[in-house]
Formats: sequence, structure tokens, C-alpha cells
Amino acid sequence: MTPTDHDAATLHAWTAVGGRPELVGRVSYAGAGDVLPAKLPVRQLARATVGACSLAAAELVAARGGTGTPGERAAAQRIPEVRVAEGAVATAFHSERHLRIDGRAPTAFAPLSGFWRTSDNWVRTHANYPHHRARLLRALGIPDDGSRDDRALAGVLAAELATREAAEVQETVYAGGGLAVALAPAPAAAPDELVPLVETREAAERGSRRLPARAPVAAPADGVRVLDLTRVLAGPVAGRTLALLGADVLRVDAPQLPEDADTYADTGMGKRSTLLDLGAAGDREVFEELLATADVVLSAYRPGALDRHGLAPEALLDRHPGLVVAQLSAWGWTGPWAGRRGFDSLVQAGTGIAAIEATGAAAASGRPGALPAQALDHGTGYLVAAGVLRGLTERQETGRGRRMRYSLAGTAAWLMHGVRREAPSEGAYDARRWMTACESPYGKLDHALPPVGYPGGPDGWARPVGLWGADAPAWR
Repeated sequence: MTPTDHDAATLHAWTAVGGRPELVGRVSYAGAGDVLPAKLPVRQLARATVGACSLAAAELVAARGGTGTPGERAAAQRIPEVRVAEGAVATAFHSERHLRIDGRAPTAFAPLSGFWRTSDNWVRTHANYPHHRARLLRALGIPDDGSRDDRALAGVLAAELATREAAEVQETVYAGGGLAVALAPAPAAAPDELVPLVETREAAERGSRRLPARAPVAAPADGVRVLDLTRVLAGPVAGRTLALLGADVLRVDAPQLPEDADTYADTGMGKRSTLLDLGAAGDREVFEELLATADVVLSAYRPGALDRHGLAPEALLDRHPGLVVAQLSAWGWTGPWAGRRGFDSLVQAGTGIAAIEATGAAAASGRPGALPAQALDHGTGYLVAAGVLRGLTERQETGRGRRMRYSLAGTAAWLMHGVRREAPSEGAYDARRWMTACESPYGKLDHALPPVGYPGGPDGWARPVGLWGADAPAWR
């Protein structure tokens, strides 16, 4: 492909995060064959989200260099052309599968997570975290006294679910705080109104915080301070990407919600991690001190979950109008499911993607399928990072922060109804080309290289992953 080639998906992703349409021609792709094969156009979605993020990084580099207004600096320096390697994209979208920790492959899904046959349909459960596992079993009345391992409990769970209807399982487990979603049929046609891919609202007032102009700029997000209030997987991918691009990303978790070590080993590259209980006065004071000089807040808790702490986006922008606030949810921001918990696999089941992707003998038996990667999570993560970078570029000129809202359901709707399939690019794919290794507190990590980049940009993280929760609650 020539440096000016681009596709409709890249244009849509770029303009969705507020990019100027005339710049999208600066993105091109190096093919790797038919990577991420699926019935739905996963390859097109994946490369478009990474392409938009790479272009946003290049734009911010230009906006921060030299003198004059951001617009004049960008025009004078010319935003560099960006070439994205589809092999790197495919590997990064499988980053959690390619990860090796001292040669060990992490377990992708726990034994009680997956599709189960019910009396009338299928249901998808998610029980990777201990508290979700416990709530699932408790809601279904399955005793867990420790005498049976999860392999044995899986048989009990299968037998129990086979006696119930999928919708009843879904609502019973939800009422008990667990995670289960009934399989939705493949949509016959696009709905009249799609869930938005990105919703953006600019702050009403100007803030005082700007990024210093530097020539040359070491990295686009150099000096950017990011409070990362996210967990698996889209939000951590966004934070990991911003850390790659120079940001000081400080992940903040509650002490009572421990993280899976394997998951953090994959998504914590370049970040620091601290523990704060926002319900405790002392920890809340420390958090407010961090917030006072932050540039970005990433939030992936359920809609409204942080409002009681005064951290609703509107409240944040009222107090700190220069903040760039990016929120993520599973099911969107309106409707009866907006407040529900969710993960990529559950959204695939609940939107019809799993029904669409059923193939071969499984399809003949009615068993659902799945996308070749957790593409809703990864794709949304790169879109969030792209939107944050664009928000920082705009803030250089206007002084105003913004609130952005994303959802896995919005990305799912775009994949099903808004992305056009195109013929695979020429080329061959070897994931080993897009892997590297480093030492970490968890052991030797073989991990995916970052797919986001621009000429002269960083080709890896400045620091490996550290221990979850082990850093001081302070900026670098």
C-alpha cells in the first residue's frame, strides 16, 4: 500500500475521536496476510483503532514542537506519515495469549467461565476473579465447601444450568452480583440507531494546565500525568499505550479488590501502581492531591460507581476544567443494561457477535463462537488512547478539557454494522517477529511489542511492569 492509502474504518475511527478528516491519508498499513480471521471484519477494526491512535500520537508530537500556536506548529512541522504493521497489530490484540512468564502461559479463562447449554439456549459466564466465581455459585445455589476443585464444580454447574432457562440464569446471577449473559441471536439488520462509538463533551471553562512546547519532543505524552482507574482489559490497554508514549501513568486500585497477577503482567507495562481506599479520609486526601495536577483520568468502573466519591465526570471538570476524562463501560450509557458489569466475552454473547461467529460442527450443533481475539477490549483501548491524545492536542490551543465516553457495546455495534470487510493485504504473519522479552518482578516476560508508533517514536516501554500496588501514591 502507498503511504496515502487508508480505509473507511480508519477514517471513521479517526473522526470519531475528533480528528480532522484530511489527516487520515497520512496513515498506511504494512500487510501480514489474513490475520485475525473471522466472519466479522476484525482485522479492519483492529488496524483502524491502532492507526487512529498512531496518528493522534504523531499529531500531538507536531503540536508540541517549535513555537507559535499548536495549529501553526503542526502545520510548520508537518504531521509525520504513520505506517502501521498489521502483524504487530494482530500480535498485540492477542497480547494476553502470547504472554509467557518464565515460560508459563497464563490461563485465559477459568474453568467456570465459558458457554453453557441451558434448557432453551446458551449462557456465557465469567468467573475469572474469585469474587465473581463465588457470586455465580452462590446465586445458583451450588455449594462450595472447598472439597471439589473447579474442574469438578464445572460438571455440577453444567448439570444445574441444563435445567434452567437462559434468561432466568442471566437475571438470577445478575441479582446475586455475578456475571452471566444469555446468548443473543445474530441481528437480522442494523438497528435504527447504533450505540455511539465515542461521545465527547468539551469543558465549559478553560483550565490553566498545558503541556510545555519542546523541540524536539521526546514523546508525545512526555510530562502527561494519568490517573488510571481501570481494570480488565480495555482501560488498562489504553493506559499501557499512554505509558508507551511517555505519560506518567499511575494506576489506582482499592486494597480490597486484588488484581490477577498474570493480567497485570500483561497490561501494566510502563505504568506504576498504587493502592488507595477512596472511602478513607487519609487516602482520599492523597488522591485529591494527585488529581489537582493530573492531566488525564481514565475510569472503567460501572456508570455511577464513583459518583459517591465526587468523581462523576461533570464534577471533575467543574473542579478541574483542564482534565481529559475518558470513561469506559461494557453496555453503553443509556438503557436498562447501562449499569451492569461486563467483559468482552459477555458483550460478544449479549450483542449477537457470538451467534454470528459460530462455525463448523459447533455451528451445526448450535454452539456459539467467538472472535479470534478480545477485539472489543483491545480495539476500545486503542480508541480511548487516541481520544486522550486528541484531547490533549486540542487542550494545547483551547485550554479546555473534555469528557469522553466509550463502551464495548459501541465498539461491538461498529464491528457488526459499521466496518466494511476488505481483501487481506499481501504479506506473511509470524507472531515471533512482534515479540520481545524483559525481566520483571514476576519473572522473565516474553510479551508483545506495542503496535502504536510514528517515525522516531518509542518502540518499547521505558520501564517494565512493576509489582501491582507497590508504588507510592505520587507523581514521578
